[in-house]
Amino acid sequence: MQTVQVTVDALPGPAVVAFWQALLGYRGRSGSAEDLIDPHRRGAPFHFQQMHQPRPQRNRVHADVRVPYDQAEARIAAALAAGGRLVSDADASSNWVLADPEGNEACVGAAGPPDQG
Repeated sequence: MQTVQVTVDALPGPAVVAFWQALLGYRGRSGSAEDLIDPHRRGAPFHFQQMHQPRPQRNRVHADVRVPYDQAEARIAAALAAGGRLVSDADASSNWVLADPEGNEACVGAAGPPDQG
């Protein structure tokens, strides 16, 4: 048996969890303020481990979140509204780099071509 969990080291506070919840489309695990799970049970759970002081170097792990093309803008907007910031949109329409309030990065990739309607 194997399980996979992504753990993000973070300072105390709900702002980081809110960003990741909006970005991933996950929900909180019942009874836990620091765990997020995929409601569709396809992705690994995320756990937020409390740090006691900021880490000055760049994070070494980031998440790549791939969503259908027609959902990318809404997912990015939700993550920004939850306290995230846009790091780069140099490859907009297919990839954006966001960061949570502590600077941990995540890439949002759009799967498939835009709907030609």
